[in-house]
Amino acid sequence: IEAVAQVPPSSEQMPRTRIAKMDQMPDSDRLFVSDLRGRLYELKDGQARSFMNFQELKPDFINTPGLATGFGSFTFHPEFSSNRKMYTTHTESAGSAEADFGYADTVKVTLQWVITEWTVRNDFTGVEAANAKELLRINMVSGIHGVQEITFRPNGSPADEDYGLLYVSVGDGGCVINGHPDIAMGPAQIWGSIIRIDPSGSNSRNEAYGIPPSNPFFREGTGLPEIFAHGFRNPHRITWDHNGRMLATGIGQHRVEEVNWILPGNDYGWPIAEGTFQILTEINMSEVYALPDAEIFQTLTYPVIQYDHDEGNAISGGFEYLGEDIPVLRDKYFFGDIVRGRLFYTNL
Repeated sequence: IEAVAQVPPSSEQMPRTRIAKMDQMPDSDRLFVSDLRGRLYELKDGQARSFMNFQELKPDFINTPGLATGFGSFTFHPEFSSNRKMYTTHTESAGSAEADFGYADTVKVTLQWVITEWTVRNDFTGVEAANAKELLRINMVSGIHGVQEITFRPNGSPADEDYGLLYVSVGDGGCVINGHPDIAMGPAQIWGSIIRIDPSGSNSRNEAYGIPPSNPFFREGTGLPEIFAHGFRNPHRITWDHNGRMLATGIGQHRVEEVNWILPGNDYGWPIAEGTFQILTEINMSEVYALPDAEIFQTLTYPVIQYDHDEGNAISGGFEYLGEDIPVLRDKYFFGDIVRGRLFYTNL
């Protein structure tokens, strides 16, 4: 293992940093790393150089009470080299602005997740704060299971159906464990889903982004048109393999961690299933049970990979190895466990 760079501490309290994601600027070898407390760094020449600071850019930004809150994720547009567009997710205090997606006012709002489009400066040293554009804002019941991923499919071309479309993973916001499973039930609501939007469009309700007509619930009355797939507790990270198949890791409740092939319109089970088991939210969410014969469980899509909490406690993201240096590892999917610090692989 070779050290590349060390990120400066963002707090005097443990943990000193809250590193969440690393990504690469398109058409370059520039690497960026985010800290949930609000910093985006570029790794260069063994140093971590500040690129964005949400404490300065967004006055309502919060990264408390910890857990999933803060600067959640970032990504660069596929045509970044010409349009200099990038996208972020972050949390703000409850009531900072009117939410595009909310629920009954009898249910507590702890915070809001916000998706923002930024234009990077001509000299690529930061963002143009004055040109920031808010795409959408979501109310959340608690500080857990937020908007943890935002990404474009890599290595695409303008001929691809989803070229330039933004995939966003939206957790259940803790609504299920806080006694409101209906908020994340089915395709009619955004919580517990992976959505797909067009940042350059305007046919959404707030007219700040587009909804692709090819989305599975675009037809009126079938579900929320933004949704690409649903039934997730916390769809933590998204990637694609060399065949173009989409994978998402899902952090479980108390028993099962999972990886899913993501197919448009499919239901991945939460909050009635965790992995290949039933979960009874009204009885005991710490346990799982054998799947019953009920018809609803025949319609769900189950994980292609799962492990229980003997092996780990919270799955991280993963990638397929496509390098040439270690032939025996080629076409294997590698993923980790956040809590245990373990690295796993599986054959694709």
